[in-house]
Amino acid sequence: MTKIAVVALGGNALTRAGQSGSYDEMMANAAAMATAVNDVLDAGWRVVVVHGNGPQVGNLAMQQEAALQQEATAAVPAQPLALLGAMTQGMLGSVIARAIDLLRGRGAAAALVTHVTVDPADPAFGAPSKPIGPFFEPAEAERLARRGGWVVKPDSGRGYRRVVASPQPLAVIEIEAMRALVEAGRLVIAGGGGGIPVLDRVMLDYGTPSQSSLSRISADQAARYLAEGQFPPGSMGPKIEAALRFLDDGGELSVITSPALLAATLAGHGETAGTRIERAASQSGQAR
Repeated sequence: MTKIAVVALGGNALTRAGQSGSYDEMMANAAAMATAVNDVLDAGWRVVVVHGNGPQVGNLAMQQEAALQQEATAAVPAQPLALLGAMTQGMLGSVIARAIDLLRGRGAAAALVTHVTVDPADPAFGAPSKPIGPFFEPAEAERLARRGGWVVKPDSGRGYRRVVASPQPLAVIEIEAMRALVEAGRLVIAGGGGGIPVLDRVMLDYGTPSQSSLSRISADQAARYLAEGQFPPGSMGPKIEAALRFLDDGGELSVITSPALLAATLAGHGETAGTRIERAASQSGQAR
């Protein structure tokens, strides 16, 4: 049976201390990493590379925020941190894949943008701890924190860095795609930055400390929450309204989830899937 090695590559290994994070720097660092990974492949292992992205996603966030200060680019919206994570997954995945391909031939490596489900009640959301971006002197860190609403903390005795929430992943949405690529003999690059966190359920009290997710509710419960204003127009409201219309017309079940979790939600795998709205939901697992 072929053995599988999971190689965890820190984001700092691709943008080292004292470096700016330029393309040439990242490619040179990736080439050194690729040589080490190639030795593992030559020894008969199949390999999955997971990588950090702290320096890179922090730098990208600073670029976006700096651009917003310029009048000429004020019409270009800044993107949320989760989407910046997706951008850095693509960038770093490309850099690592190219470095591997230069040693083993084109197509030897495949980079996969990876999403993970997380618990919206994870205490990590209230206690940011993951450092991203460059180091700052205390005064500069305080100024940036005031301007951008950041949380900053000292890191490694080298200065202050921005810290963000790092919730515990519950499931990897693309896990079957990863397995298929590994079985096909590809080196897989995945899980960049721990994965892009997603919430695939309907939420109550969304964005507040009392936020909670719904795995299974009845049509009556959904209608009551809608009337209470839990589901805003232009957001979750239209989805709930459509689900209720379907049930009113004789449907048995409506689900709200992500495409990757559709089958799991339909099967009632409540711990790792989306929200089921039933004509008469069972009493178990209604609000989680």
